[in-house]
Amino acid sequence: MIELGLSRIARLVQHSQLPWRAIHIAGTNGKGSITGYLSALLTAAGVRCGSFTSPHLIDRWDCITINERVIQESVFRRIEDEVKLRNKTLGIDATEFELLTATAFEIFSHEKVEIGIVEVGMGGRLDATNILSNVLVSIIAKIGYDHQAILGDTIEKIAREKAGIMKAGVPCVIDETNESRVREVLEAVAKDSQTPVNFIRPDTAKQALPDLAGVFQRLNAEPHQQANISCAITALQKALPQIRPNLSLTSLFQYISKTPRPGRLHELSLEPLIPRKDPVLLDGAHNAQSAGVLCSYVDRNLRKPGESVTWVVSASQGKDLPELFGCMIKPGDNVAVVEFGEVAGMPWVRSVETTNILSVVRAMPNFSRCEGFGRDIISGLKWANEISAGGPLVIAGSLYLVSDILRLLRESKPEVLQT
Repeated sequence: MIELGLSRIARLVQHSQLPWRAIHIAGTNGKGSITGYLSALLTAAGVRCGSFTSPHLIDRWDCITINERVIQESVFRRIEDEVKLRNKTLGIDATEFELLTATAFEIFSHEKVEIGIVEVGMGGRLDATNILSNVLVSIIAKIGYDHQAILGDTIEKIAREKAGIMKAGVPCVIDETNESRVREVLEAVAKDSQTPVNFIRPDTAKQALPDLAGVFQRLNAEPHQQANISCAITALQKALPQIRPNLSLTSLFQYISKTPRPGRLHELSLEPLIPRKDPVLLDGAHNAQSAGVLCSYVDRNLRKPGESVTWVVSASQGKDLPELFGCMIKPGDNVAVVEFGEVAGMPWVRSVETTNILSVVRAMPNFSRCEGFGRDIISGLKWANEISAGGPLVIAGSLYLVSDILRLLRESKPEVLQT
């Protein structure tokens, strides 16, 4: 169940000491990557930091890290049990996400982190994470259409909800590649809330820090990756003087990686799940904006003249399927449709049934082959690998599908996620 509001989380954490300071990140796309960049950079700087992202990737507790390492399951479960007992004793009736948020915050305190990097779950204004008060800097990444039934049916309404994390006197870094009407809303909210804002884009970030140009070149970074890195670096410029005043920011640039989180433009081998040595591309693109980014990447880097792309796709219920898959799937492409399984701790999340996605794909012009496999993901992967004949193979449409793929891979090859 999704039920936004701050009253329950306020009661749930009222007895919890939060001695750490926060970096708070909102947005539709990019906030997970920005969290990943910040975690890596702060860890390299010798700052004890925690990160809290959503959704989890494989295990419920892997959304919480301390200095780039997933929190121990035993610690997570012990503190989660304490939070759940408090919830029951006080009759709060907190949501699953509120319980998880309180657990993450108390783990940060237990682990004595100096900085907690906190990704908004949904929206911002009424998201449980917005209970934070000791914020060093906030970040608003790229904003697009998602969760319209809850956040609003226009981009302006969605932007206003995201802008709700702004706080008087706390600097806010904003991705300037957002469209103009989004920027106008964010500027208005910043003025009303007396929030100092910095709009940043890659070219201005490089002007301020010329060494960033070398980072972008080293990583062969895509435009959206450059924007996310620029936001993370600018936020650190605001935060570091308060926590490590003598540290050179440019000395940390070597720790910026192209893929700060698994499942985002993530190339990996799926052996032994399928007999394919060449890597496949795994991406959690799950809305029109992120799908457009993925589509551009595939067209520039994988799609060759006269060669089709083979897709393995799934989607969460409530998504606009023609919009999500319309730019990905081109004439001549092959598509395997699967369903992801139940999501631990998020019972409201459901996969779109295979037949529904098949009907959308089959309405597209000149697709090559399309087959449905339900929850038999491995059969879908094997069919896709065979039909691709060594050509590009991309898995996309849902972060929960990414999770299922990585879980299957871990079960067959545990060392795959240890890097």
